[in-house]
Amino acid sequence: MARFNGLFEDLANVARGMLMGGADIIPGVSGGTVALIVGIYQRLITAISHFDLSLLVHIRHQRWRPAASHIDLRFLVTLGAGIFLGIVILGSLINGLLSDPSTRSFTLAAFFGAILASTVLVARLIQIRSRGEVLKHVCLWLAAVLAAFQLTRITEIQQDPSLIFIFFSGVIGICAMILPGISGAFILLILGVYIHLTNYLHDLKQGQLSGEALITVAVFGAGCAIGLITFSKFLHWLLGNYQSLTMATLCGFMFGALNKIWPFQSDDAGKIVLEKHKFTYNRWPDLDDQPLVCLLIGLTVMAMVLVLDRVTGRLKE
Repeated sequence: MARFNGLFEDLANVARGMLMGGADIIPGVSGGTVALIVGIYQRLITAISHFDLSLLVHIRHQRWRPAASHIDLRFLVTLGAGIFLGIVILGSLINGLLSDPSTRSFTLAAFFGAILASTVLVARLIQIRSRGEVLKHVCLWLAAVLAAFQLTRITEIQQDPSLIFIFFSGVIGICAMILPGISGAFILLILGVYIHLTNYLHDLKQGQLSGEALITVAVFGAGCAIGLITFSKFLHWLLGNYQSLTMATLCGFMFGALNKIWPFQSDDAGKIVLEKHKFTYNRWPDLDDQPLVCLLIGLTVMAMVLVLDRVTGRLKE
C-alpha cells in the first residue's frame, strides 16, 4: 500500500511539473504561481534551499540516502521530469493557441481567470491576528501590486550584453521565475537578453556549438544556479518567520502581474500580437473580440480552480 501511495505521489508530482512547465512558457505567467495553486510551493522552496553545506558533508562521506532525503530528491526529480514534459508537450499546444488570433484572447482569458482564482487561494493563507497587522499587510500587498504592474509595463533595454550582465541576468531571471506572478522569461526580455540567449540555444539545438555560445549559456546557467539556491534560502527564511506577510506580498505580485495577460492586446501598430517575444499594449475589447465569451471562459476557469482547491484541500488556512 505504501509503495502504491508513493507511486501515486510521484505521478502527481509529474503532473504538477507539467503544469509548471507549461506555465513557464506563457508570457506573464510564472511556474511559481502554479506551484502555489497546486500546493507545493513551500515544499519546493524548502527542497531547493537545502542545497547547502550539510548536503556537501553527506556527499563527502558518501551518505547518499541522507543526502537524497535532505534535498527531497525524489520530489525534485519527479517534478523536474514533469516540468520538462510540460515544456515539450504543453509548450507547443499553448504556443499554438497563443499564436492563433482566433484563440489567443480565449487562452489569455483562461489563464487570467486561473491566476485571479489563485490570488484568492493565497489570500486565504494570510492570517492577521490583530488590527495593528492590517496596515502592514495592506502596505506590502499594495507595494507588490504596484511593483509587478510597473514591471509589466517596462519596455526592452536595448544593448549588447556582456558576460557579466548575462550572469546577473540569470540570477535575476531565475529569482523571478520562482516568484508567483512574475514571469522569468519576461524579466529576461526586459533586460534585453531573452532573444540573445534563445538565439544561442537555437544554434546549440542545431548542432552549431560555437565557443561563444557555449560560454554564454554556461555563464547564464551559473547565474541561474547561484540565484536559485541563494534566493530560495531567503524565501525559505521568510516563509518560516513571516509567512503571513510573505503571502500578502506574493498575492500582490500575482494580482499586479495580471496586467501582462489581459486578454485583449495589440502592438503599437494596433495589430493583434502573435509573437511571444513582442511587447504588448492592453486595450478595451470591441465586439469582434467576443468579450462575453472571454468573460465566461475566465469565470469558468476561476470557478474550476476554486472548486479543485476545495475538493483536494491543497491550500488551507
